Amino acid sequence: MLSTLDDLKHRLQTALVSAFGPELEGTDPVLVPTNNPKFGDYQANVAMSLAKQLKDKPRAIATKIVENLTIDDICEAPQIAGPGFINLKFKTDYLQTQLKAVYADDRLGVPTAAPALRTIVDFSSPNIAKEMHVGHLRSTIIGECIARTLEFLGHDVLRLNHVGDWGTQFGMLITHLRDVCPEATTEASSVDIGDLVEFYKQAKKRFDEDDAFKTQSREAVVDLQSGKEDARRAWQVLCEQSRKEFQKIYDRLDITIQERGESFYNPLLDNVVTDLTSLGLLEEDQGAQVVFLEGFTNKDGNPQPLIVRKSDGGFNYATTDLAAIRQRTIDEKAARIIYITDAGQANHFAQVFQVANRANWIPEAVELVHVPFGLVKGEDGKKLKTRSGETVKLKSLLDEAVIRAEKDLKQRITDENRDESADFIQNVSTAVGIGAVKYADLSQNRTSDYIFSFDKMLALQGNTAPYMLYAYVRVQGISRKGGIDFSQLGDAAILLGDEAELNLAKHLLELDTVVVEVARDLFPNRLCQYLFELSQKFNQFYDRCSVLQADEPQRTSRLMLCDLTARTLKLGLSLLGIPVLGRM
Repeated sequence: MLSTLDDLKHRLQTALVSAFGPELEGTDPVLVPTNNPKFGDYQANVAMSLAKQLKDKPRAIATKIVENLTIDDICEAPQIAGPGFINLKFKTDYLQTQLKAVYADDRLGVPTAAPALRTIVDFSSPNIAKEMHVGHLRSTIIGECIARTLEFLGHDVLRLNHVGDWGTQFGMLITHLRDVCPEATTEASSVDIGDLVEFYKQAKKRFDEDDAFKTQSREAVVDLQSGKEDARRAWQVLCEQSRKEFQKIYDRLDITIQERGESFYNPLLDNVVTDLTSLGLLEEDQGAQVVFLEGFTNKDGNPQPLIVRKSDGGFNYATTDLAAIRQRTIDEKAARIIYITDAGQANHFAQVFQVANRANWIPEAVELVHVPFGLVKGEDGKKLKTRSGETVKLKSLLDEAVIRAEKDLKQRITDENRDESADFIQNVSTAVGIGAVKYADLSQNRTSDYIFSFDKMLALQGNTAPYMLYAYVRVQGISRKGGIDFSQLGDAAILLGDEAELNLAKHLLELDTVVVEVARDLFPNRLCQYLFELSQKFNQFYDRCSVLQADEPQRTSRLMLCDLTARTLKLGLSLLGIPVLGRM
């Protein structure tokens, strides 16, 4: 189904060509919502942007556009205002027809992508033997939301977790494991080595303070890279322990992801060096093999090198990322590769993408995208840390969110003199607490830092998950109170008379546009803003318009508006990774 806005935009573009010729084909009609509903629904400001090009006054241009504009089936007569604004207002019967079509559609009017693209979303990416912390939160839930949205549109999505499971730090960890848990290197059964974070700290302390341990650690790296059995076994134990801990977090956050760590690309690194050498891109600089970058300079003003092979013969993150690009485009046949990391890695990806492009490793139809995000800050405006100054563990943060949600819920239950089961309290507290954390993050412009506040994210008012969930619960309450089976309403007509009904209907018809925008531009906060405004408009409708007490056919029509709102909220929240609740 063609979006109402896309349809309007297409008709304006057709009118431009009819009025001024084929050279204006595809011109953006600059279609924006009107600031004041009395002027209509949308305003086309294209006449102002064309005045210089067409050497005519904007109002005269607007008049010619309107003379060639065929929209009488969807809009009332266009009005030209001011210097040349074209104001457009949808006809009520058109909105009713469109809304009925959306109501009957399981996808709520959101089209599937054409063509569907093989897409890789690279997100989360914690390091083995380190606990996931608040810094991993943003990559994990932004990546999940983007993957869900692309999948909903029909794209073939491969979700990859590029974990740090290789490198020199494993020499340190393997050597420590050989000392404190030698059976881990020989026994086939899984070995529990306890708190991985504490294990890592102990190994790091020994590495920093003990020269003999440091020497052994470097030898262990060679053992690992050469495939020595006990080193490989120790490495596998460390990876398995970490995976178990990571999975606990992923299960709580309802994250689906396939691990493909740095070790996966290790056999491909030599080919990166070979190919860059044959292409004449690789040069030697202070013993290292590098590619000198275009547009990047060091502090002395000289071209900055991207190190591909270090002076000691080892590889680094850049080498692995270059190997990954080749594997993903050649073997996976990806048409779009999306990397979700903090903004601090923007230069790294710009440099890696440049080298891959110069090596002609990226086919013309393939798009590489870095999706950067800002920091999570405490209410003091500084990087979020514990009172002792340590990075906040993600597990602890989620625990705290659920505990606070449970406290709020129990207080409401007491205030309302309700009797609820322990299972109900646990399920609602978990859904609200985890959902609030996710929504608080996703509702921000991802490129910005944001202030983490439990009080704000758990509030029942404002742009929060509880506010959305409560709007959904309200509709379920209407169903229970009236004994309504929403699935039996489909044959009735939708009638829009009250202003609140019209406002809600117009917003419901914008879902397809928003979902497509999120998939294109990769900003989940646009979906959050849409859902927030939908909840606001629904609550205004609910407060102003009687539903169960209304006379027919208005009663059924309003029940359908309620149902469509709930279905839209459920779909939108599911794309954010947030489940709805029947009661709160």
